[in-house]
Amino acid sequence: MVPPDDRTVVRAAGGIVLRAGDSGGWEVAVVHRPEHLDWTLPKGKLEIDESPIECALREVREETGYGCHLGRFVGQVEYTDRRGRVKIVSYWLMQPVDGAFEPTPEVDELRWLSFADAIGLLSYSHDRDLLESVRTPLTKANE
Repeated sequence: MVPPDDRTVVRAAGGIVLRAGDSGGWEVAVVHRPEHLDWTLPKGKLEIDESPIECALREVREETGYGCHLGRFVGQVEYTDRRGRVKIVSYWLMQPVDGAFEPTPEVDELRWLSFADAIGLLSYSHDRDLLESVRTPLTKANE
């Protein structure tokens, strides 16, 4: 297999946005995109001359309505998008500090869910795997 050249690679960034749940533990923000009919973590493509961190914070605000405090880098996922391009998405943990969700044509719903419920709702295995990799250390830290 021939590796893709840089023209076929799409770089993106996003966040695993967490807040304290009413019953303890963490809740995760997941978003619904009506154009794709999917549930996913907030993310988007890097703009020209934008760093991955700047992109992650911008995209999370655009898709969730929340300005966030940036936490630690948690990894990358790589997959082939619906146009056949390799997409590499970098993710950071984030916590909301201001704002509120308002539906847009791009994202029409946001849900705050437990890790287990979020993993069960997410449409893509790469999102579920990433969230699962974050859940265990966070859960142990709260014990």
